Amino acid sequence: MRFRKAKWMWESAIGSEADAIRAEHGVGRSMAAAIHDQGQCNKNAEIHEFLDRIGHELAKSVRNELHRFQVTAVSEPHPMAFALPGGFIFVTPSLVELCEKNRDELAFVIAHEMAHVIRRHAINRLLSQKTLSAVSLASPSVRALGPWIRKIGLQWLERAYSRKQEFEADELGALLMRAADFDQSAAIRLLQRFGRLKQPSDHFATGLYLSTHPAIEARILNLRRCLTI
Repeated sequence: MRFRKAKWMWESAIGSEADAIRAEHGVGRSMAAAIHDQGQCNKNAEIHEFLDRIGHELAKSVRNELHRFQVTAVSEPHPMAFALPGGFIFVTPSLVELCEKNRDELAFVIAHEMAHVIRRHAINRLLSQKTLSAVSLASPSVRALGPWIRKIGLQWLERAYSRKQEFEADELGALLMRAADFDQSAAIRLLQRFGRLKQPSDHFATGLYLSTHPAIEARILNLRRCLTI
């Protein structure tokens, strides 16, 4: 009930779809600034350029040109990728390594996060938080999100999507890959590699990127059923 009320207040405050996208970008920009202020962005220029190039190619295939995306490397020890409202996407170098620096596999990771933004999963997750006001998110005072980000840390940002939302992000992400001429089968290859990480002590297997998503087998089955891969 609280989420429905917050969503209604947010939509009432922002008006049209174009207004919504601009407002979400403002919220995400404030959150991204807080992450930068904490010094958590990775300074490896090569990784930044690599991720940015993939993100740029995918973004060209997004139908609504009002959506903007920025892909940045973030310094966290575990494999992690998350999207902020407005298209600010963060990926850890350890996840880049897990993808074996394969462009197509990383394209699936990034496109999956883009899908969370396009489908409004990212902003809806914020609206579900009791500690945040829907009106404050739509106002110029979104810099108040900085202390909130510092308090919750990055781990919350990578988790908390529903099973249905994760499947939707997989499906739309794979479609974006195809539209941008990436190899869709890389999505299956990457998920299969995730599935082979079985040792509890494995650095990657204990990462949130695996533990907070639906079962690997279910994701692969869903992708095979919905797409031509």
